[in-house]
Amino acid sequence: MNGTLNKVMLIGHLGDEVKMHYFEGGGSIGRFPIATNETYTNKSTGERVTNTDWHNIVVRNKAAEICEKYLSKGDKVYVEGRLKNRQWQGEDGNTRYTTEIHVQEFTFLTTKKESMANSDNTSGNAQNAGNDNRTPPKDSTPLGQTEEDDLPF
Repeated sequence: MNGTLNKVMLIGHLGDEVKMHYFEGGGSIGRFPIATNETYTNKSTGERVTNTDWHNIVVRNKAAEICEKYLSKGDKVYVEGRLKNRQWQGEDGNTRYTTEIHVQEFTFLTTKKESMANSDNTSGNAQNAGNDNRTPPKDSTPLGQTEEDDLPF
């Protein structure tokens, strides 16, 4: 193989809100951490152990604005991108280093609000089961009438 490959794929939960930075030329950059978990059972003690790794995510321009608008802390997201290392001078004069994932593609999997609504719906469905004051959708046929169709079966 002659070429090289720098590709990262992560599914994890946002650890914080998307932090946006805007530039004079109209560009923008969004940064947020993602947590991924590894869970296993310790063979000697039998207890379940969970290790969490944190990843620094960087999204640019329109994608950053979309992430800022729709993502919040706790949301589950899939990101795909490249690893990039960066260094800078800290306020104390020391050189600092970080590794970031520069996102090329992303997919929102579940939102925290959606997850909470799903857990509320399981208890809410029992309460709404006796509610008969619902109106049928406009496209539905009124009760007692049959709708003729031209299906051959």
